[in-house]
Amino acid sequence: MKSESGERPVPQRGQSVPIKAERTTEDERLLTRVVERPREVDITTADSWRVFRIMGEFVEGFDTLARLGPAVTVFGSARTRPDHPDYAAAEATARLLGQRGFAVITGGGPGIMEAANKGAIAGGGESVGCNIELPFEQGMNAYVRKPIHFRYFFVRKTMFVKYAEAFIIFPGGYGTMDELFEALTLIQTGKVRDFPVILFGSAYWAGLAAWMRETMLSTGSIDAADLELFTVTDSPEEAVRVVSDAYEAACARRGAVDGTAPGRGGFRAPVRPPRAKS
Repeated sequence: MKSESGERPVPQRGQSVPIKAERTTEDERLLTRVVERPREVDITTADSWRVFRIMGEFVEGFDTLARLGPAVTVFGSARTRPDHPDYAAAEATARLLGQRGFAVITGGGPGIMEAANKGAIAGGGESVGCNIELPFEQGMNAYVRKPIHFRYFFVRKTMFVKYAEAFIIFPGGYGTMDELFEALTLIQTGKVRDFPVILFGSAYWAGLAAWMRETMLSTGSIDAADLELFTVTDSPEEAVRVVSDAYEAACARRGAVDGTAPGRGGFRAPVRPPRAKS
């Protein structure tokens, strides 16, 4: 059912997403293999022609985020309501990140993404939203201050990693798991270094962590060291401390001078909050 505005609302917890979309997206058109006779191919819709659109999205993302400075990407369910504890935790975590001098990058949508963008602003940090074209209308949340719109998931996912010093991942669905395991794969294979992955919400992640340990590890599918590639916490303060410590250590290894050495995605060190007077 559509809303009065004509847009399809984002499903809440317990609701399902329609399998058959009412409109196709650029990603769907790219991934659909259409067999046509050579003379019937429209050059403007051929796969090779889409390379220019893809290139344009990369250029826009690079141009927009290249001067962002150190940032953290926050993931989580778009279905999380403002009255849910996860929403409050994401907002608090992002606020602390902003106070530390980190920008916050999200997918720009509702739920956890909205909470993180909201918290970033409250903490005085930059609030970035990398929105994606979906079969149902998602829209950019009201707390994004630096919006970027993408049509291709893989371009958007590159921005999430390239310009972030860490991932903080709140409870979420398939999309959240996709980002989690892509990050772990990049770290495991040495494509990304000095990159903390923090899973927020021990109760939510306990089953997955146990399965990885009892099934993946026991069958030799992963090594024991691979279970050390992520941190599980229920504390906004601990999550931000893990990020800050890793960032400062990375800067030190790269020969930081006067706090100006670059992190993975930026060029200035985050600001430490003033110490309380004794």
